[in-house]
Amino acid sequence: MDQIRSKPVLIIFDCDGVLVDSELLSCRCLSEVLAEFDFELSLEQALELFLGRSTAAIGQYYRERGRTLPDEFLPRLKARVLETFAKSLQPIPEVATVLSALKAPRCVASSSDLDRVSLSLDVTGLASHFDGRLYTAQMVKHGKPAPDLFLHAAEMMRADPSRTLVIEDSVSGVQAGKAAGMTVWGFVGGGHYRSRDGRAILSAAGADRVFARMSDFWEM
Repeated sequence: MDQIRSKPVLIIFDCDGVLVDSELLSCRCLSEVLAEFDFELSLEQALELFLGRSTAAIGQYYRERGRTLPDEFLPRLKARVLETFAKSLQPIPEVATVLSALKAPRCVASSSDLDRVSLSLDVTGLASHFDGRLYTAQMVKHGKPAPDLFLHAAEMMRADPSRTLVIEDSVSGVQAGKAAGMTVWGFVGGGHYRSRDGRAILSAAGADRVFARMSDFWEM
């Protein structure tokens, strides 16, 4: 832990809820689009069930309950999310300052698809901090909470997982980072944690540290 804090060889950032304040927006889109197909899911349920998960997890959830999402669902959800992000997405406060000051190599590993991650970083002005080093659930067989995505990112970045630091905001992301043998810091500064005890949630998931403001990134 002390070695990670002083000099990680790689820092992996989740995107949604860590770099950009997107989780409330995307989960609201999910709830609304599901309703258009007569699937009832509240915003609170969407956050509880699918925070940090890929869209494949949505289909799996309903299949396990004997229902199948129509073919039109995912394209409509993607279009709604991209439209909403283009209009309303904001970066997490102070994250650009943190990224500008970092000396260690960094990349993004997200459950979202590549189009959404790229748009998110472009819209919020953060793309230049990663220079195309973006890895998504589309690139691996198993998404979070499996370790595959983080291990893939570390391999592509030629980094030792045991000396890699992950910044995550979801239970599934924390579990994935720990399963990959990495140090994981939980971030609870996104809008989706305003009415939830994120510190308790991510600590229980196994986070090595939990912080609520990007300005606290440097406080060891």
